[in-house]
Amino acid sequence: MRMLRVSLAALMAAGIGLAAPAYAEDEYRVVDDPLTLDIHFHFRDRLVYNNDWPVEKRAAELTGVQLNNVASLATTNSQEAFNLMIVSGDLPDIVAGNRLKDSFNQYGLEGAFVPLNDLIEEHAPNIKAFFDERPQLRSAISAADGNMYFIPYVPDGKYGRAYFIRYDWLDKLGLDVPQNVDEVYEVLTAFRTQDPNGNGKQDEVPYFARQWEELIRLVTLWDARSSGSDTYHDFYVEDDQIRHGYVEESYREGIKNLAQWYAEGLIDAEIFTRGPRSREHLLSNNLGGMTHDWFASTSSYNVSLADTVEGLSFRAFAPPASVEGRRLAEHRRIPVRPDGWAITIANENPVETIKYFDFWFTEMGSRLSNFGVEGVHYDIIDGVPIYKPEILDGSAPVNAQMWEIGAQIPRGFPQDYGYEIQWTNEIALEGIDLYEQGDYLTDIFLGVAFSEDEQRVYDKRWSSIMTYMLEMQQAWILGSRDVEADWDDYLGQLDRMGFNEVVEVMQAAYDRQYQN
Repeated sequence: MRMLRVSLAALMAAGIGLAAPAYAEDEYRVVDDPLTLDIHFHFRDRLVYNNDWPVEKRAAELTGVQLNNVASLATTNSQEAFNLMIVSGDLPDIVAGNRLKDSFNQYGLEGAFVPLNDLIEEHAPNIKAFFDERPQLRSAISAADGNMYFIPYVPDGKYGRAYFIRYDWLDKLGLDVPQNVDEVYEVLTAFRTQDPNGNGKQDEVPYFARQWEELIRLVTLWDARSSGSDTYHDFYVEDDQIRHGYVEESYREGIKNLAQWYAEGLIDAEIFTRGPRSREHLLSNNLGGMTHDWFASTSSYNVSLADTVEGLSFRAFAPPASVEGRRLAEHRRIPVRPDGWAITIANENPVETIKYFDFWFTEMGSRLSNFGVEGVHYDIIDGVPIYKPEILDGSAPVNAQMWEIGAQIPRGFPQDYGYEIQWTNEIALEGIDLYEQGDYLTDIFLGVAFSEDEQRVYDKRWSSIMTYMLEMQQAWILGSRDVEADWDDYLGQLDRMGFNEVVEVMQAAYDRQYQN
């Protein structure tokens, strides 16, 4: 309950959650007579829409619109499920899922999905108001012809991952929290050589990560970039110019130093192979020293391992200053996801469907999709939706519990960070506040929508270019190749593979989408 009191105070201080209005049951009614729409909703490579989700049943009661699943569980690949549906030509009324923006836009241009601009203007006042206040997000999801072909899932909150370090190990070794790249090197070296876990063995793993890409993130300490969005290895934008970090001199310097750190044992020897359970394994065995990971889940180990690792204090610290003195939090939550839902040309009720989509942008619909059913999964306390104790204290994480009832899934809806802050502990909240005070975040690249010709260039070139970049990246870090010796040949090979052509079409799409 202490966490709940802290979270409630934080919610109120942040202005999250307004006084609950009195709702008229019929104000959300879309149709007089019940309407059933077929939906193909395959997401996260394992889940499909469930007609019996409590959230969906409540939405049907309020709107009169019931969705019926037609997606198959025969495939565990959501993109493959989408492709098979498109190829079959048997389109349902609605298609939904995650990572479908490019597909929605591509097949929207080809006529498979209905342009939504006019429908939104005439029949979806809540969606219209939302995007009128956020024109950049409208641009980010629009296709090359300027049309919106899907309604996106819109995340809330700014902060995602942070640097974490063993404060208890720092205290034991008489070290301060590292403030720059040189001090990070000194601390990791001490973790490796001075036995901070006290077992008499040199078994400490100074830097580790669940996703190996979080090792590449460290090139920012040498003023390079590893990505411009919440997608690894992405392009970034500087002064309205599309750039990619993996061809820049600062990246070469960063990789050279990471290769040195790896050779000296400062980086997990199994960084590329240990996988998603590395955090749990290395912390529970008192071996891991520093990582870059999510605020809420990483902070939770201070509680879950309190009886296993004596004195464990694994807390966030500010991004260390780079060689040039810049403190950069490169990762942040993307303000709009490539997830959501679209109306197909087979839909005979597009007006009713867009009105149904609009329901999820009302306060009632948003709360339903964020928190579940009032009185069952949450209560309104002092004007704020607060999960019931059985949800907060459940055996499964809150987000997993929400997925089970049809909440927090990638339909088109605006997320409310108030859902997450309730199960974020004090250590994580302190870390978020640290990052907020420091203003370390950088702008995020929201992607581009290609024309047909641009798409052909990108599809032809980029996959093989990225494969080559990552192969060389890993070889350099593992020491089987030398980045200094390879650099000129590496850039030449990228040029021959069409890297500059890809940047040109990216820039053209960006200028059309955001500068106009």
